[in-house]
Amino acid sequence: MTQGNRSPLIPAADVAEYGGVPSPAPHTDAELAALAGLLTRPRPRIETVTIGHSRDDVSRSTAAAFAATWRARGGTVLAMAEWPEAAASWLRPARRLTAELPDAWVFAAAPLGFAQLVRRLRHSTGWDPARSFAFASLRDSRVPALAGGDVLHGLRGASADGGTWEVRHRWVVSYPPVSSRRATTR
Repeated sequence: MTQGNRSPLIPAADVAEYGGVPSPAPHTDAELAALAGLLTRPRPRIETVTIGHSRDDVSRSTAAAFAATWRARGGTVLAMAEWPEAAASWLRPARRLTAELPDAWVFAAAPLGFAQLVRRLRHSTGWDPARSFAFASLRDSRVPALAGGDVLHGLRGASADGGTWEVRHRWVVSYPPVSSRRATTR
């Protein structure tokens, strides 16, 4: 998605308006299992992933845990790419994430840096949010607002309680864990 010569950086006024997004919390076992479950649904079959993460300790640890889980399930991690929370340009990490064409992208990140990165991904690469998955730290409705437009439409993720969520245009829609859904429908 090329946006002409417009800068993909988030304007300072938007950062100030939507600021205060919390730092990532350590992932839970339920969250890790739910995310792996999203990627192992029958269709489309996902075998290869590229993992992106912020440089904070929680995001690094979460990305490493997902990589180990994914490999233990027989999947392939094509690459792991990281980025700072603030950067002058987001092109280098965007290119690292899209250098190989994975079946899916997985993100463990701090919200503001992620919003900056995905703006660059949409502006300069063939990245597709509908083939992307994330941890609970990105389940904040301010993330699609900061990313702008439909930049994140189709992104899916897992919640700390094992539930899931998805971005529909600028909305984040959450679903309870599967065990809770079964319990409430009986």
